[in-house]
Amino acid sequence: MQVLSQVLIALIALEHLYILYMEMFAWETLGRKTFRGAMPDELFGPTKVMAANQGLYNGFLAAGLIWSLLIGDPAWSRNVALFFLGCVAAAGIYGGITAGRKVFFVQALPALISFVLVWWSGN
Repeated sequence: MQVLSQVLIALIALEHLYILYMEMFAWETLGRKTFRGAMPDELFGPTKVMAANQGLYNGFLAAGLIWSLLIGDPAWSRNVALFFLGCVAAAGIYGGITAGRKVFFVQALPALISFVLVWWSGN
């Protein structure tokens, strides 16, 4: 179960690195495709700086999850993973409520599943 939880943590970290890239460097191209219909095309230019800021936060989430995989002490690794998975889940739940249900399923649900697996693997 520990290997499965680590694989899921790595996948969630990769997802957030992808979000970082999209929001910080490809907002007006890839972001426009990803959020098609969610906001008018003419708003992607004016919201570029705001999106980049959001991307930076996603990068911090990814960094924390990657850090949790590199920590040698199992207790510390577990605690750091639980903290950052909780942050991802909270952000995904909030996004699911405010931005659209898809955010819950793409971000919060994988983090919640991983959280439970990490929790159980440590008990």
